[in-house]
Amino acid sequence: MAKIIEVTDLIKRYKKATTNAVDGVSFEVEEGEFFTMLGPNGAGKTTTISVLNTTLDKTNGSVKVGGMEIEKNPAGVRKIIGVIFQNPSLDLNLTAEENVRFHVFMYGLFPYRITYGLMPPDYKKKVKELSEILGIEKEIHQPVKTFSGGMKRKLEIVRGLIHRPKLLFLDEPTTGLDPQSRKNLWSYLKTVRKNENLTLFLTTHYLEEAEESDRICIIDDGKIVSLGTPLDIKKDLIEEYLILDSDNRKVLKEELDQSKLKYVEEGAIKVWVKENQIQDIIRNLKTKLTSIQIHTPTLEEAYLEIIDKENEKNN
Repeated sequence: MAKIIEVTDLIKRYKKATTNAVDGVSFEVEEGEFFTMLGPNGAGKTTTISVLNTTLDKTNGSVKVGGMEIEKNPAGVRKIIGVIFQNPSLDLNLTAEENVRFHVFMYGLFPYRITYGLMPPDYKKKVKELSEILGIEKEIHQPVKTFSGGMKRKLEIVRGLIHRPKLLFLDEPTTGLDPQSRKNLWSYLKTVRKNENLTLFLTTHYLEEAEESDRICIIDDGKIVSLGTPLDIKKDLIEEYLILDSDNRKVLKEELDQSKLKYVEEGAIKVWVKENQIQDIIRNLKTKLTSIQIHTPTLEEAYLEIIDKENEKNN
């Protein structure tokens, strides 16, 4: 498949800084892929996105978006991308719809008209569709300065999606959204991605949102520390375990010792296993069990283990 993002040895160092905010990062994103970048605050996520969307100059390295070198054709890059920023960038003196109208004019999607009523039917239809999905259809013609933080976030999302981008950057997109709006947004994005081959580039603190990513890139201190599918990241770092219990726990532990299985007693008995061991272990145990639970590692557990290991390495 075609690469919509190609990053090679990207370095970004801010003026007067003693270290690089982004330090030799390389990765690619395919068209239509759902790609997530995770990392703690200050890891370099937002800096990377800012370079990719042309709002920040790189210090060194090669960056192409849509086959275009960002420093040579920033206008071309901006035409194919949408950005939902972590921090609001709205004009508070305009209405919500006026913010959207000015945005589509700047992107060259629609000619500017002085009133909403003079805008083309396609524009009105899209504004109505997106504002209903995010739940601000009743407020779309109200001044932004009257909006709550959550409503401003919803308007940012409407504005980021209005021009049907090929690549959508989502920098903490659902921060401040209520659960229903989060659900509606992701349902809509799944539909658009399927129908229009939209590429998603996400950063988020809600790790459950990243579970459905095609690939995840974990960054810490400006460097990539893990890159792969959610399943690969979890399997490589976190062992699955069984939680077993028996009325005769002493005999159960003796059996586990004989089988040379690693376990710990924490109320019940936690037994670390590999995926293909589970069935054999349960079948071979002679002690009668009173409970069996299989714990499958979560992305959050894998992420925290990666970050903990990096912190230990750097201290």
